[in-house]
Amino acid sequence: MTCWVCKRHARGFGHTDHRFGVGHPRRYPTAWIFCSRRCQHVFQQLYGNLLKVRAGQAEFEETAMIDATAIERAAMRHCLKPFGEAAGEIGFDKPLGAYSEAEALQVIEAIVTAYTEAMVEHHAASQYPPVRGLPPVPDPLDSPFRDLEDPAMWGGKP
Repeated sequence: MTCWVCKRHARGFGHTDHRFGVGHPRRYPTAWIFCSRRCQHVFQQLYGNLLKVRAGQAEFEETAMIDATAIERAAMRHCLKPFGEAAGEIGFDKPLGAYSEAEALQVIEAIVTAYTEAMVEHHAASQYPPVRGLPPVPDPLDSPFRDLEDPAMWGGKP
């Protein structure tokens, strides 16, 4: 699962909604989980600000974000090759300030795509924890229902 605030891998911090008791029809499990105490605090501030704004007691306030983790720094390093390729197509002798809008968007797209792919790859790899003695899951991006498509599952011939 991912952090509600920053979409990083969640690590056991959460927020429980106690507004409605057990068995109340409006009670539902929330996905308010976080990667750190800092993101949990950011959520508390945002939620508190939202309640104040709804009550007309305050205007919305921005909250500071957090530093990059080792996983995010690795994802940033993963962006260097696509950045170099995009900048190479434009020309290394051209200063960044002289890029046209299309050229700048080309570089940004290369970096954002590479970063997103690296983060998705990490989250997919960590989705299923390794079990000692069992081989790793072949492709974590596969559907968990892939066995249902197998005819042998339904008594037919494979």
